[in-house]
Amino acid sequence: MANLKEVKERINSVVSTQQITKAMKMVAAAKLRRAQDKIIQMRPYSQKLTAILNNVSAGIEGGSDLVYAEKREVNSVLIVPVTSDKGLCGAFNTNIIKAASAAISTEYAGKDITVLPLGKKAYDIFKKREVKLVDDYYQVFTDLSFDKVREVAEYAMDEFEKGTYDKVILVYNEFKNVATQVVRNEQFLPMEQEETEAPSSATNVDYIMEPSREYIMQELVPTSLKIQFYKAVLESNASEHGARMTAMDKATENAGELLKDLRLMYNRTRQAAITNEILEIVAGAEALGGE
Repeated sequence: MANLKEVKERINSVVSTQQITKAMKMVAAAKLRRAQDKIIQMRPYSQKLTAILNNVSAGIEGGSDLVYAEKREVNSVLIVPVTSDKGLCGAFNTNIIKAASAAISTEYAGKDITVLPLGKKAYDIFKKREVKLVDDYYQVFTDLSFDKVREVAEYAMDEFEKGTYDKVILVYNEFKNVATQVVRNEQFLPMEQEETEAPSSATNVDYIMEPSREYIMQELVPTSLKIQFYKAVLESNASEHGARMTAMDKATENAGELLKDLRLMYNRTRQAAITNEILEIVAGAEALGGE
């Protein structure tokens, strides 16, 4: 049985850890509220912009010749795994690494693969592997903003247009709620345009193009793609804080359970020590009495 000093040190250590996990949970909760507000505000805008784009492209003769919708034989693929910069968020990062690795080894096996990691955890993992790496943007979460994410999206779009990559895949966690994040393996480029089976006044609008078709193609399509990319990053950011909040809450509960066991062990050890001292005193008294 452990002595009192060892048990006391373990109790103090667990109490300190529990205080840290409580503080991290509170910080994650505060960050989650802000991140959740951003993604909730972004979703309707992104969905409406995508709907407008689908309607406009469907109403344009030859709309399928959009450069970002060009489908070609897939020889080279850019995979963008979106993780966090820090750990202590459960399986949040592990799930993304597994999904990206599975895509590389199965779905795109034999293709020319390039990885563009967003988040330090993805960068740290893939820089150790034999895969081509674009390491210019992995610190995007240091000061997350639309301008920083737009640079990443523009890089992927420009390289796709040049023919460097035939397909661009986003791998990220979609935020559902604090306890649930869903891994998404989403095709960013080429664009996947929705096909409508029958015209409907609710979903198809006869747009008047102003100032021109070229302007629509040059402005609306790239803007929509950048918004989609930014939305995926915001989803991941909110998911990270939700996962960390859940993980720290569970860690705090586990620390509480461990404290109960340690305090019970401490009391038993203390009681055993007192009993031994009493037995020694009694034995000593009997020895003196026998003399």
